[in-house]
Amino acid sequence: MIIAMSAMVFLTAIIGLMTLMTRINSVRNHAINPEYFKVMNGEAPENVVRTSRAFNNQFELPVLFYLVTVLTLFLMPDSALNFYLAWLFVFSRYVHAYIHLSYNHVVHRLLAFLTGFISVILMWINLLIHNFF
Repeated sequence: MIIAMSAMVFLTAIIGLMTLMTRINSVRNHAINPEYFKVMNGEAPENVVRTSRAFNNQFELPVLFYLVTVLTLFLMPDSALNFYLAWLFVFSRYVHAYIHLSYNHVVHRLLAFLTGFISVILMWINLLIHNFF
């Protein structure tokens, strides 16, 4: 499970670096005024918006993943189900990020998101069932 969490941190770092490089290149190429980044308001090139949103996505649903994974490690460290669901979540997030940052087909992205969403909710349900019922 720690390796699955590490894989998520690695994904976040990769997207963070991509976001940083996209922003720097957009300023260098005069595609965006550096003042835009003070409050992130106004027009921005699509690649700046897309990488920024992909980075922000790593601090939304994954927060539930990190928490349930840590709780699983402490409360039910031998849970095979949560182990496999954790890896399904990580895989879905990599697929989601790839789709978002490449061809960005909304339905494909939604399917990847739903896969991750359902897997993390199932992790929570499994944790609750095994510890409180």
